[in-house]
Amino acid sequence: MSDYREQERKRQSELAQKTDIFEHSDTGAIYRKIGRDFILKSNEKNLYKEIRENVMQYFKDFGISWWGGHIPSGHLLSSQIACLNHLFLLKNDPEMVLDILKNICDEFKEVLPIQCDNKTKKEELREPGYVAFEVVSDMDHLNEEQPKRGSNCTSIDALILAKHKSDKTFLILIEWKYTESYASFDKSLEDSKDMEKGNQGKGKERLRRYSTLINDSKYLVTKDGYRSSLYFQEPFYQLMRQTLWAEQMIVNKNKERIQADDYLHLHVVPSENKDLLSHNYRRFEMEQGMEVAWREMLTEEGNKRYLRIDPQELIQPIKNKYSELYQYLTRRYYNK
Repeated sequence: MSDYREQERKRQSELAQKTDIFEHSDTGAIYRKIGRDFILKSNEKNLYKEIRENVMQYFKDFGISWWGGHIPSGHLLSSQIACLNHLFLLKNDPEMVLDILKNICDEFKEVLPIQCDNKTKKEELREPGYVAFEVVSDMDHLNEEQPKRGSNCTSIDALILAKHKSDKTFLILIEWKYTESYASFDKSLEDSKDMEKGNQGKGKERLRRYSTLINDSKYLVTKDGYRSSLYFQEPFYQLMRQTLWAEQMIVNKNKERIQADDYLHLHVVPSENKDLLSHNYRRFEMEQGMEVAWREMLTEEGNKRYLRIDPQELIQPIKNKYSELYQYLTRRYYNK
């Protein structure tokens, strides 16, 4: 276990055992066949109490899959839960969502309702909010077959749609990390369970899906070949697919409910997570850490559209208007 993950596991477990932040929910729920002190038995209490009911209904209404199952995870280190805890309460407050954007880049002048949330899976109309979660395209532009929110396709943790001062509409993609770190694993060489060992079935399928799209991309650097490239190692595999997703959403905007002219890719990672940020990707002869390694895979235009930010910095604008939420987030995620 990484140092940062171990630190946060202990801290979150102590919060559960010694404070009321999880409303005295017991820990020790089964995870990978063993009871763990960092898994809540009342899994829904992993969500901030003011959003709990609405989040559950939102996921149900739009047929969104939860990480690891059909209910919110009780795992105290879940990045999906962390993203929802930080942003969900703000989703219907356009002024606050805009303030958060302006805190990152003061060139945005308005946020727009996100139309993927205007109709539920039961065809019931809803008033769309200004932040949407686990967003997918309407059409399959990445050779992934039918997109399903949060499951088996490129899905965006959180999305904002904003009007730039140039009058262009921007997709603001948010990829949220908490304690994640990644061992070297080559997704371009992975086998399929239903294929003969050594046939690299999953890896071949991934190369088939994305190689031509990378070749044609304005934002990703073209290589002679992509097998065993940085694009097929985490966390870069996710970033590559999200970059392609944004690009294809723009190219195919006339086929999509969410229509935009440009994008900004926000990578939310705690600055203390050195296991992710400062890892040396020696296999690829890169020793500059995650952000520099990824920027070397982006063209000049791609680099202009990528930003890594600490979550505590991201949510600073909520401090006064949403003081109770800010106190909860500070106590839960940032008090050391």
